[in-house]
Amino acid sequence: MSASQFPQNIILEDEMVLLRPLQATDIENLLDISINEPETWEYSLVRANGKENLENYIQIALKARENQTEFPFIVQDKKTGKYAGSTRFYDINMGFKTLQLGYTWYGKDFRGTGLNKHCKYLLLQFAFETLGMERVEFRADNNNQRSIAAMKSIGCKVEGVMRNHMPTADSDVRRDSIVLSILKNEWFNEVKENLKSKL
Repeated sequence: MSASQFPQNIILEDEMVLLRPLQATDIENLLDISINEPETWEYSLVRANGKENLENYIQIALKARENQTEFPFIVQDKKTGKYAGSTRFYDINMGFKTLQLGYTWYGKDFRGTGLNKHCKYLLLQFAFETLGMERVEFRADNNNQRSIAAMKSIGCKVEGVMRNHMPTADSDVRRDSIVLSILKNEWFNEVKENLKSKL
């Protein structure tokens, strides 16, 4: 499967969550979080706080999908029927059988509810079992302890820290990025069952 064969209409769901392709019209579905919870993007280089930034965020994501380098999803909480946030596959390299999983954010009402673990289970299952990936990588600002703890809790292994890796949104200080990953054999040998037991 080459990059050009990456599925164009992925819908993933279980009893708790639905992930479907992000669309331009989803600005209305995410606007409430965008306007009222600006802290959601504290560690993001591209922020979606406020309507204009959210429009820009979605347009960048959709352009990347057109270029087949990313696949952004909107996340819906099926219990409430509300839209919870967004996540995506990015740096997709079908030849190397690798991709990154990130750009993940949820409104505060959906954090700590188990929703993230359901999302990650569906996304990892799709990456390893449908796409045949050998490695799924995760990155975060090394100061973002909540995000790092969430990645470790689903079974990611820390590989190291890239020092002075990238700029930050509001200052001249550059960020260190922590790199974590899950490998295909780890998914089948332990991570899948461990994560499933936490759902």
